[in-house]
Amino acid sequence: MREADWSAIWLTAELALVVTVLLLFIGTPIAWWLARSRSRFKQVIGAVVALPLVLPPTVLGFYLLLFLGPNGALGQFTHWLGIGLLPFTFTGLVIASVLYSLPFMVQPIHHAFEAVDDVHLETAATLGARPWAAFWFVAVPLARTGFLNGVVMSFAHTVGEFGVILMIGGNIPDKTRVISVQIYDHVEAMEYAQAHGLAASMVIFSFVVLMVLYSFKATNRGKISV
Repeated sequence: MREADWSAIWLTAELALVVTVLLLFIGTPIAWWLARSRSRFKQVIGAVVALPLVLPPTVLGFYLLLFLGPNGALGQFTHWLGIGLLPFTFTGLVIASVLYSLPFMVQPIHHAFEAVDDVHLETAATLGARPWAAFWFVAVPLARTGFLNGVVMSFAHTVGEFGVILMIGGNIPDKTRVISVQIYDHVEAMEYAQAHGLAASMVIFSFVVLMVLYSFKATNRGKISV
C-alpha cells in the first residue's frame, strides 16, 4: 500500500473511534428516553433518529453543508466564535458522521432497554436505589448486548461512509480523505490493483464485524438482547 492509503486508513480509524465514543454519550440517553417515555412526541423523535436509514447520504450531506456553511446558522455562529467554518475539516466529518450513524447506536440500545423488565428496576427502587443508580447498575448491565451491537455497528458504519463524507469533507489528503474516498480516487485513476487492496480489506473487515456480532448473540441466546 502507498503512504496515502495508510493515511486514509488511520484517518478513518480515528474518525470512527471519535464518532463511536460521542454516539455512546449522545445515543444512550436518547435510547433510554425512547424506551421509557410515554410522550406523544416519542414517535416523532424516533422517526427523526431513524431518518438517516432511509435518507440518501448526499441529501443529508447537502443540508449539512448549507447549515455549516457561511450562510448557515451554525456556520455563522462558528465564524463569530472565531473557529471558522466546519465543512472540509475533520470536525465537520465528525458532526456529519455522528448524525448519519446515530440510528446504528440508538436503535440497538433502545430495543435492549425495552427488553429490561420493569421488575428489576422496581426491585432496585424498593432497595433504596436512586433512579440514576438503577439505570447504571441495573438497566445498563442488562442491556449490554444492545450496547455491544450499537458500538460495533456504529464503528463499522462510520468506516464505510462515503456519500455524506464526500459532501461535507471533500477529498483533502491527511484531513478528510478516508478509505472510501481513497478507493474512489484509485478507481477514477484506473488504479484497480490499489483499489482492490483497500476494497478487499473493507470486505474482510465487514465480515469480521458481522461474525463478532452473530457469535456474541449465539453465546448470549436466552439472555436480554436486541
